Amino acid sequence: MAGTDTKERILDTAERLFAAHGFAGTSLRAVTKDAGVNLAAVHYHFGTKEDLLRAVLSRIVIPVNRERLQMLEQVEAAAGSAPPSLEGILEAFIAPDLRLIRDLGERGVIITRFLGRSYTEPAEMVQALSREHYEELGQRFMEAFARALPEVPQAEVYWRFKLVVGVLTYILADTGPTMGGYAEDLSDVDGTLRRLVAFLAAGLRAPVPAPQWQDRAGEGRSP
Repeated sequence: MAGTDTKERILDTAERLFAAHGFAGTSLRAVTKDAGVNLAAVHYHFGTKEDLLRAVLSRIVIPVNRERLQMLEQVEAAAGSAPPSLEGILEAFIAPDLRLIRDLGERGVIITRFLGRSYTEPAEMVQALSREHYEELGQRFMEAFARALPEVPQAEVYWRFKLVVGVLTYILADTGPTMGGYAEDLSDVDGTLRRLVAFLAAGLRAPVPAPQWQDRAGEGRSP
């Protein structure tokens, strides 16, 4: 039991420090100091700093992605042979993150920042870990979006899905200034989900822009 408590304390501390300072800005010394353990305990339970980050990321992302896929399968099953609901796909992608953050209370604030950093941290190792968790999931959702938007070319679906991820990352990172006295409340899952789905569905359905050179009447040349 003591070993389990130590392991969880290390994970909780690393999660908080990675969220606040990023992978490069967090040292194992800082983790051991804040967790009240020695370096040997970190090496015993996790190995390297990279292994510790993998454990922190896996603890959050694996159950969230599992729920995403379960929700997506339900949306696709409900559609049968017809195109799946675009709003349903978006809800499957977004809602599990928002519910996790709400259900974890104060720790949910830490997780929003951690997830935002994990999407955008420039370190190659961090990007590699993100690909481990998100590459296959992303392909699965790309295929679903393509079926829901048969009139949108595949390359355009890719770009629009990237924009969906970008918006969600910004919301999760929660680092932007308030505007006009307003600030998002991620604990309001229904309200946040409603706003995000409505906004992103409209963008995904937007008319495909013509190539720039086609808008130049009479010029007949590409940019």
